Amino acid sequence: MNSAHIEQSHGRSALRTERVRTDDELTLVATVSGERGQPGVILLHGGGQTRHSWRGTVRTLGELGYHAMAFDARGHGDSDWSPKSDYSYNRLADDLETVSQHMGCVPAMIGASMGGMTAMHAIGRATVSLARAMVLVDIAPRVNPKGLKRVNDFLNGHHDGFANIEEAADAVAAYNPHRPRPKNPQGLMKNLRLREDGRLHWHWDPGFFRARTDEQRERQSARLLEMCQQITIPTLLVHGAESDVVNLNGIDELRTRLPQLEIGTVPGAGHMIAGDRNEAFNVAIMPFLERHPPTV
Repeated sequence: MNSAHIEQSHGRSALRTERVRTDDELTLVATVSGERGQPGVILLHGGGQTRHSWRGTVRTLGELGYHAMAFDARGHGDSDWSPKSDYSYNRLADDLETVSQHMGCVPAMIGASMGGMTAMHAIGRATVSLARAMVLVDIAPRVNPKGLKRVNDFLNGHHDGFANIEEAADAVAAYNPHRPRPKNPQGLMKNLRLREDGRLHWHWDPGFFRARTDEQRERQSARLLEMCQQITIPTLLVHGAESDVVNLNGIDELRTRLPQLEIGTVPGAGHMIAGDRNEAFNVAIMPFLERHPPTV
């Protein structure tokens, strides 16, 4: 681990940057609050997002006495890209285990979309206690195909990049029409990179989002549902009321495999709940975390 910098706001919890080395020699970059010895929480972003989508939640958790870490998945944000385009859920689960070991505790895990899938894979296959509780953010093993296609079309689009940040902001606004377009889109630069062609491109490795057939997705869903039967820890699913990705059928199916599943719905939020309604999302998860502290 290598601390890069610490950011302090008056009267608020400090955020710091840490780096974690994976077993295949990639570096993952994380934003951290709180200290070792406090209840641990790992936050996993969705596909095409970065750790910065959790910035407000990481800070809030630190202020409430947690040791919270949000990290960029491989191929995303400031973390390394895999030279072999090794981005399977098994590999992402390997990385999550490494991050958990880095924290030195049995944390709660909060995963949005891809991050939730990663958490289910890691916990479902683990032979030791990997997490004390799990929060799934608008994800289930089987989702609405139309909503999934809309996400994939966005992630796989814009191969030529953008001439400027306004074009990128227009693309995000078209994908999330229910979210107000920011007056100042400069915050998007955390998700963009200026390449040699002089254009702005999304921060992720294009090799991450390889096309999958319906048959491949079905096999993955069936396998994950089977793995879920090994997950016995407390689990909360936070569902965006306006989501077109997770529907009631997917929730009911997941509940048959996770009978301990609790459901929380955030009104006015779509699939990207933490970005759409960050404060409401924090309110939804805090009582759950408080009810499931670390065992002594």
